[in-house]
Amino acid sequence: MSWDREIDELHARSALAHQMGGEEKVARQHKFGKLTIRERLDAIVDRDTFHEIGELAGRGQYNENGELKAFMPSNFVFGTADIDGRPVVVSGDDFTVRGGSADASIPAKRVQAEGIAYELRLPHIRLVDGMGGGGSVKTIEMAGRTYIPELRSWEVVVNHLGVAPSISLALGSVAGIGAARVATSHYSIIVRNTAQMMIAGPALVDWANLGIVSKEELGDARIHTRNGAIDDEANTESEAFQKVRRFLSYLPSNVDELPPLTDLKDSTERRDEMLLSVVPQNPRKVYKMRAIIESVADQGSFFEIGAKWGCSMICGFARLGSIPVAIFAEDPYFYGGAWTADSCRKLSRFIDLASTFHLPLIHLEDCPGFLIGKEAEHAGTIRFGSQALAALGQSSVPFCCVVIRKAFGVAGGANHKPGSHHFRYAWPSGDWGSLPIEGGIEVAYKAELAESDDYDAHLAKIKDRLNRLRSPFRSAEFFEIEEIIDPRETRPILCRWASLARKATKPGCYTFTFRP
Repeated sequence: MSWDREIDELHARSALAHQMGGEEKVARQHKFGKLTIRERLDAIVDRDTFHEIGELAGRGQYNENGELKAFMPSNFVFGTADIDGRPVVVSGDDFTVRGGSADASIPAKRVQAEGIAYELRLPHIRLVDGMGGGGSVKTIEMAGRTYIPELRSWEVVVNHLGVAPSISLALGSVAGIGAARVATSHYSIIVRNTAQMMIAGPALVDWANLGIVSKEELGDARIHTRNGAIDDEANTESEAFQKVRRFLSYLPSNVDELPPLTDLKDSTERRDEMLLSVVPQNPRKVYKMRAIIESVADQGSFFEIGAKWGCSMICGFARLGSIPVAIFAEDPYFYGGAWTADSCRKLSRFIDLASTFHLPLIHLEDCPGFLIGKEAEHAGTIRFGSQALAALGQSSVPFCCVVIRKAFGVAGGANHKPGSHHFRYAWPSGDWGSLPIEGGIEVAYKAELAESDDYDAHLAKIKDRLNRLRSPFRSAEFFEIEEIIDPRETRPILCRWASLARKATKPGCYTFTFRP
């Protein structure tokens, strides 16, 4: 007795699954500049490491003799693989089969993919194209009934955020549950021109009398990377896959491990003369904060996240002496670095990410305070700012701050992590207080100025008197700032701190798990 016949059928069914939606649908996918799901899987994981689960799932049609005459594979493909030698779960929608909708899906496959990633504590890379498993109107006729929407097993998706890295890519026209899945991740990417993300498509928007709009008007990369719904954009799918690999390289495989170290290729004692003159003497002039970050971090290691939104705040991963760290810093080019509602939302999410995966947190500060004015008040800036400060206080990782220039007001207080003893440094350019004297001097000295014979001259005298007292060295005398350092010493100091922080960091679950 032999099982050759059954093995032949196994191979035949496997071949049918690999045909996906057929030559015509595959050609259409390529016509729109998109890879098929199987091409994507080959491109994103290490060569020859993908092991598919549920390859034979789909909808078969049989003749009167019970023989298979046609087969439509499930439009969801998943399995385990390696990325840079580390195991992951990777899953994706097959848009060539019913546009990735529930019409051709096997719901249990999606549940299984999420569940395996959660229970095995593995990173999950989710390639979303289409409805992400959501239904279409045609589903009603095919199923012979309608259904009440439920989010079964969604708790697994959310719980996974507190266990292992979750990455989502919008690789086509993503809507409904697919859009929600993209947003429910630690890091999300959308491909420009070939991908859009929306709650509902143009037809439904038109039906709701909300206007005739295109998919691009509803949700192209320019929209969702500027409002924070998606973290980053890429020009091509290949570039998106490289961003995934780089993002993962800074993180442990799960919260029970520390972030991986790399070979040290940059001296921890390196000093950069540029730092001595990068900050202008005039406090109203701007400078490039990213140049400072690039200088103090290991060369080429800074990986920015969410650069297109909340632009007064820069957030990203870097390495210091090969140790992964999380850095946030104000950007003087946007509102002088003031904290906006969006930048506070961005910062809260970033702090949660760093805490979840045990990356020591560094603040390079130049903060004039919260953005003020009518628009800032209408945006609820103080609410989101308070959330960011709470996230900092609740964070479970070592914290360090270098005050580059300004530290004013409540937001400026983020040079200190409440309830914590930590290192804090300042450059000689440091300037701090409850508010800048330029903004409050005429109110504080209103009576004195009113009595003077020469208002402008007397105001100038008061400014000169106060400026002599605002030297950071005066604060250092009272131990209100622990150290004032030569800017050129910033990298060696931070590398030593990172080494200490690494030794003090313990793996395990973060008390306040990541919130999408």
